[in-house]
Amino acid sequence: MKKNNQNTNAFLIHISAFAGFVFPFGQIITPLIAWQTLKDRSPFLDEQGKEAINFNLSYTLYAFILSIALIPLFFRSFFTNFNSFNNFQLNLDLSTNNLFSIMGLGSISVILYLVGISLIIIAALKAKEGESYKYPFTIKFIK
Repeated sequence: MKKNNQNTNAFLIHISAFAGFVFPFGQIITPLIAWQTLKDRSPFLDEQGKEAINFNLSYTLYAFILSIALIPLFFRSFFTNFNSFNNFQLNLDLSTNNLFSIMGLGSISVILYLVGISLIIIAALKAKEGESYKYPFTIKFIK
């Protein structure tokens, strides 16, 4: 395979993760399909495809864990005055503790989101130049 075509395909494998904005789990499914169709063409495409899929799986796992961590904070803030079924009151408790907890985890969510976008763009640009890129904090699901 030509070097330029190989670099373009590696770029597309990485950048295909943005399909997650179009349909659910697109950030995993689209690079997986691209990698499966291109992995036999060169070792570089195989390596970069595995790297892209491992990162997107790890990123999705981290986002899921963060979402699970937010659930108790929301329930605690909404149902603080729940005494019985007869006296049900839905109250948004924005005390200092709840507000800082929600804002802190919300800020971490935004940072995680922006870091994920940045790393995908960096990996795609490196792959376009023919450089092998390793994502940080990636769990190796596919070896």
